[in-house]
Order: sequence, then C-alpha cells, then structure tokens
Amino acid sequence: MPPRLKRFIGMLILLALVILYALIATTIASYRLAESPWYIHLAFFAFSGLLWVLPAMGVISWMERKPKGRGAAK
Repeated sequence: MPPRLKRFIGMLILLALVILYALIATTIASYRLAESPWYIHLAFFAFSGLLWVLPAMGVISWMERKPKGRGAAK
C-alpha cells in the first residue's frame, strides 16, 4: 500500500476513533456519573481522556510501518 494512502486511511480511522470515543465517554459519564461529586467526574474524564491514546498509538504505528517483502525498496 502506498504510504500516502496508508496515512490518509489512518487519518480517517483516527478521526472516527476520536469522535466515537468522545461520544461513548460522554454517554457513560452522563448516565453513570450524573449524581457523583465533582472529583469523580474529574477522575473519570482524566482517565478516559488518556485512554484513547492506546488505540491511537496502534493506528499511528500501523501508518508509519515500512512495507515488508518485495515492496520494501519503493
């Protein structure tokens, strides 16, 4: 796969990941933390705000990986 295409696909995946993750985290917070004190909200959003980095690192790693085999010289 050409590097430009791979980066474009990766960018679309990252964009979808961030939007979907934000919607899920906000929905969970709305339904589960509605009556919780402020420090529980702070802890949840701090944790969930950092958690999305793990799948994003996988996508970025895939985007930057060099091709194997015959196409390695390109």
